[in-house]
Amino acid sequence: MPFRRAVALTGGIATGKSSVAAYLHARGFALIDADSVAHTILDREVSQIATLFGEALLREGRVDRKALGAIVFGDLVKRKALESLLHPLIYEEILQQSRLLASQHPLYFIDIPLFFEGGRYAIDRSIVVYATSQQQLTRLMQRDSLTQAQARQRIEAQMDIEQKRQRATWVIDNTGTRQALQAKCDKILQQLQTSVGAIA
Repeated sequence: MPFRRAVALTGGIATGKSSVAAYLHARGFALIDADSVAHTILDREVSQIATLFGEALLREGRVDRKALGAIVFGDLVKRKALESLLHPLIYEEILQQSRLLASQHPLYFIDIPLFFEGGRYAIDRSIVVYATSQQQLTRLMQRDSLTQAQARQRIEAQMDIEQKRQRATWVIDNTGTRQALQAKCDKILQQLQTSVGAIA
């Protein structure tokens, strides 16, 4: 089983998943970032993206991710076309990185925003970073300078955060302070490290 030592880190857009990932990294845990992998592949597949969505999306030979996002979040057919191109390539790269990390670490994390939506990754344990839908909306508008309609469009493109919460092995509630968030991370890490011997 290729992901036997992995824990999926997921959540909704603007729930604070990146904050948790940064904390795990600071604590010394190995982590694969699916978004970072996606960006690398997006740059590698420039010609394919141009064929699908037009040359106007290119800036100095690279894909303008903000412009691409504006297109795909407003058009389900185009979003599915992009996912069909990128997701298998992302999976293969994450699989390769996982094999390397599994040979070096008894436990590692894979940050996968669309873990539940995709159903591609056979990972038994998952952590969902949770915030309310209203917090998601407010944070996303502030973070990315989006209108309320644009922010809602991006949130609604993902599985509802309440559904993700129900499907998670563990939930990290990020409705409060950074200190509270880190305390919840530490509690889960303690449980995970205790169980490492059973999966080694």
